[in-house]
Amino acid sequence: MLSLIEQIKSGSLWDFPGGVHPQDNKKQSNQSAIVKASIPNELIIPLKQHIGKPGDILVTVGERVLKGQPMSQVNAAFMLPIHAPTSGTVTAIEPRTIAHPSGLSDLCIVIEADQHDEWFELNPCVNYLDETPESLIERVRLAGISGMGGAGFPTAKKIQSGLQRTEILILNAAECEPYITADDRLMQDKAQEVIEGIKILNHILKPKLTIIGIEDNKPDAIKALELAAKDEDIVIRVIPTKYPSGGEKQLIKILTNLEVPVGGIPADIGLMVQNVGSAYAIKRAVCDGEPLIERVVTLTGNTFKQPCNVWALIGTPVQSLLDQFGYKADKKSPRLIMGGPMMGFTLPHANVPITKTSNCILAPTYREIDPRSYEMSCIRCSQCAEACPASLLPQQLQWYAKSQEYDKCEELNLKDCIECGACAFVCPSEIPLVHYYRQAKAEIRTRKQESEAAERAKVRFEEKKARLERDKAERENRFKKAADDRRQQMKSSGGDDAIAAAIERVKAQKSAAASNEVKPAVAAAIARAKAKQAEAAQQGQAEPDNSEMAKLREERKRLARERKANRLTGNTTPIEPNVSVEQDPKKAAIAAALARAKAKKAAQQPSTESASVESSQPSKQDAVAAAIARAKAKKQAISEAGSQDSDAPAERDPKKAAVAAAIARAKARKQETVDTVTDTQDVDVPSEDDPKKAAVAAAIARAKARKHAAAEPSTDTPDVKTPSEDDPKKAAVAAAIARAKARKQAAAEPSTDTPDVETPSEDDPKKAAVAAAIARAKARKQAAAEPSTDTPDVETPSEDDPKKAAVAAAIARAKARKQAATDTQDAETPVVEDPKKAAVAAAIARAKARKIENEQNNKENN
Repeated sequence: MLSLIEQIKSGSLWDFPGGVHPQDNKKQSNQSAIVKASIPNELIIPLKQHIGKPGDILVTVGERVLKGQPMSQVNAAFMLPIHAPTSGTVTAIEPRTIAHPSGLSDLCIVIEADQHDEWFELNPCVNYLDETPESLIERVRLAGISGMGGAGFPTAKKIQSGLQRTEILILNAAECEPYITADDRLMQDKAQEVIEGIKILNHILKPKLTIIGIEDNKPDAIKALELAAKDEDIVIRVIPTKYPSGGEKQLIKILTNLEVPVGGIPADIGLMVQNVGSAYAIKRAVCDGEPLIERVVTLTGNTFKQPCNVWALIGTPVQSLLDQFGYKADKKSPRLIMGGPMMGFTLPHANVPITKTSNCILAPTYREIDPRSYEMSCIRCSQCAEACPASLLPQQLQWYAKSQEYDKCEELNLKDCIECGACAFVCPSEIPLVHYYRQAKAEIRTRKQESEAAERAKVRFEEKKARLERDKAERENRFKKAADDRRQQMKSSGGDDAIAAAIERVKAQKSAAASNEVKPAVAAAIARAKAKQAEAAQQGQAEPDNSEMAKLREERKRLARERKANRLTGNTTPIEPNVSVEQDPKKAAIAAALARAKAKKAAQQPSTESASVESSQPSKQDAVAAAIARAKAKKQAISEAGSQDSDAPAERDPKKAAVAAAIARAKARKQETVDTVTDTQDVDVPSEDDPKKAAVAAAIARAKARKHAAAEPSTDTPDVKTPSEDDPKKAAVAAAIARAKARKQAAAEPSTDTPDVETPSEDDPKKAAVAAAIARAKARKQAAAEPSTDTPDVETPSEDDPKKAAVAAAIARAKARKQAATDTQDAETPVVEDPKKAAVAAAIARAKARKIENEQNNKENN
């Protein structure tokens, strides 16, 4: 029994199932030599022109490129580079419509040609026989060569997969698609270069047999190949014309009677299939160093004036070829088909570029190929199954594809469909079966990619989860080991000692932090203040000497102000406390504090009823001395505010008012003790029925106030108020006088209705001064109005309203009681007046004075 190689050499041929015999229509374009197309003004080069991934871009917009210069690089097996078809400038890198059945856009590099066609530096191989197969495969890969028959599989990857296991090398020259004659004309014009490319493949793969399979409808190409390969060990096998005998699996079946397994490749059975166009490109890449930048394209169809084959640069727009070679669009149905009538697809427009797999542009007329198709229901004639060269079930595949049952499509081996179109060609119902298969394949491919991505994500997630758990376990083990080591160390060195050492460290840190916060001078001041407080407590004093604490507070304020100023100015010099400040105003403040303490201590001692007025004189004198000392200290601090350091705080107006009020009250009490002996002689209690005596008493009070103000002038207080306002006896006298006046006025002048002016009983010196001024004014006016009266009665109201007089008397009695209660509780305790209330009272007094004067003026005018 002869071996397979012997059978092939003996001329044996086999057949594949199915197949059709459409009209060839090849003679329109294969009768003339290949024509060189002109360089277009703009070339559009898609990054991806093969099966696999696109390369990485190497050029930028605005860069000038040379012919044959690589514009992308590869870093994976299924990547191929692209090269500049001519010299020019890169004007854009953007998505453009590409030659694909979907009509979608893809990323392209746009070059504006400069028509110089200047070559990039090439690197040809002098003698490929001296090169290793790996180096030659690398040259093929860097040249960007892919399958030129239509599939676009990377040639270098395909060759590499057949290394060391290829027994039979098959060159596909069948070109079974109607209208297409690109390979036919290439073999006629470049037969010697095609044979040279086959020899390079033989050197790389070292097969036992090399076969060229060519259909019998290409007699000129057969003669040219036989002439070029007459001295080579190459078998040229002529096969009968049948579509699709140019398919890879179908050609293998015809020449070797072998079948490629489902899901496998020819290399699995020791075979390798290459297109004659790919062999020519391999020769140009290895021997001449030229990358794949042009190819033969068939321009055919009755709309062309003269169909022909042309050398077109990769990236040439279809419109440029149509304009150059006499295309005239059909009026009824203008169509452009990329490829042949069986496996080609309609282009969306004429600006689609030529790619590495574009072998034909078919532009038929309306009569030549009827574009109309009326899809009808399947009649189950089984002609599609009989015509299928892959022995599939086209009818069932169409059902499942249409209903989107893609799992059933995969079970019926949809991926083995070569999309030859034989089933659709013979279908009497004109069902576009290939259209459904392409859609189903695309959807299956998309779902498979999504499933693979999900699976990869799942694997990554599981690996990450396992890594996190592993890290957690490692951390726990480390912590546990460290804890065990600490416990063992404590047992060996004594646990109590370790704990005590830790406590001592914490205490040391706290003490260090406390020592850093408190300065030595501040700590000394605090210690002195605490010592003085303890001494005062031992001596029984109510209030200790707080001078040191006051100085400490002032020093803290000064340091805070200096730190704030340093922050504003950006100075980082540390500030040290300085306790030595001006002592003169502070000594006065200390003396005042001592005086206050003595006064309060004296005030707390019980007093007897039989004690004389003279026995209480020293305590009152101490209180007065304390108030005077405080006033002098505060005045001294205010006067020296300009010369002292900014740290000494200035006294405010409310404090001045309080000091003045305290001094006035002290003087009033002192005056009270002086006048106690003469009260019975100088001031007689007026009877309730004698208004003249009341007026005399008021005049005597005014005279004493003026005499006292003149005898004891003082710059420490703004004004001295009438001393009689703090005496409950005098308040009672005033109340009695008011009642007598009210009765007399009610009996003598019942029709008079004039408001009464009450005597101010508040402890405000300003009010006292206002009241005195009003009293003097009334006295003068009364003296002028009643010259016969011996003494002006200032206090007697001129109004005739008994109700108002009664109200004034009641107010006076209430104030007297309140003053008496206040004096009995704490006669010696100074009361700090509110400056705001004092100002309000003064304003009220002035308003009342103005009102009274206005009323008096109105009466005089009337």
